[in-house]
Amino acid sequence: MASETTKSHPFHMMDPSPWPAVGTVAALLMATGGIWYMHDGPIALFLVGVVVLLVTFWGWWRDVVREANSGVHHTETVRHGLRVGMLLFIASEVMFFFAFFWAFFDATVPFISRTAHEAWPPEGVIPFNPWGLPFLNTLILLTSGATVTVAHHAVRHNDRPKIVLWIGLTVLLGFLFLGTQAYEYAHAGFGFTDGIYPSTFFLATGFHGFHVFVGALFLAVCFFRARKGDFTPERHVGFEAAAWYWHFVDVVWLFLFTCVYWWGTAGYTGPLN
Repeated sequence: MASETTKSHPFHMMDPSPWPAVGTVAALLMATGGIWYMHDGPIALFLVGVVVLLVTFWGWWRDVVREANSGVHHTETVRHGLRVGMLLFIASEVMFFFAFFWAFFDATVPFISRTAHEAWPPEGVIPFNPWGLPFLNTLILLTSGATVTVAHHAVRHNDRPKIVLWIGLTVLLGFLFLGTQAYEYAHAGFGFTDGIYPSTFFLATGFHGFHVFVGALFLAVCFFRARKGDFTPERHVGFEAAAWYWHFVDVVWLFLFTCVYWWGTAGYTGPLN
């Protein structure tokens, strides 16, 4: 077989990798453990899945970074394929969140569903004040969208100190968002199994929080790569993909804030959490 250095095509023929299989095991453990935990089981299995997922991140990204830095594997054709793959992945994520929004509107909008609740939130549920912590988190995430955009401009101008600074700020803002959301969850006036409102609320906002966590890890990898000087104006597909993903979680949060937090409590006249 001809080596990669003498190949006559622009594609990257990858070596066999264990990470797709390991990632599948992580997803299975997390899904099974999460469902078990929701039915009053221990959370240990879910946490094992998280650990396996983190190992997958580390190993898979390590291999991709090595391929990107080889100077041989990531031709323009391969970089185009990576961009298209990322766009298709984001499109699949849009459909994923569409399911949660549909469940929410199915329970709230009469002309969508005959079983929609007449009062929303349902009686006994004390929702969050949308202009409290949710609005603060909106400002945090929108600010992080601005900082990652500044970092992208710095990459295009090959300004390494600014790249490192603004990616680092974006990562910090991402984890600040998660900390604020965890505090919000700890002070919720309802539990996950208390009805359709808590179920749709925690699933939609919780999965979004998980995506913020993944995006923050993605950008953290880019932070360390930027410090090493891996990104150039011509070659920065890894950071480009992370920035696209981060803007995606920004947009999803705007819909969550508008629909779940604000519109979902517009007709509510009781006390707010």
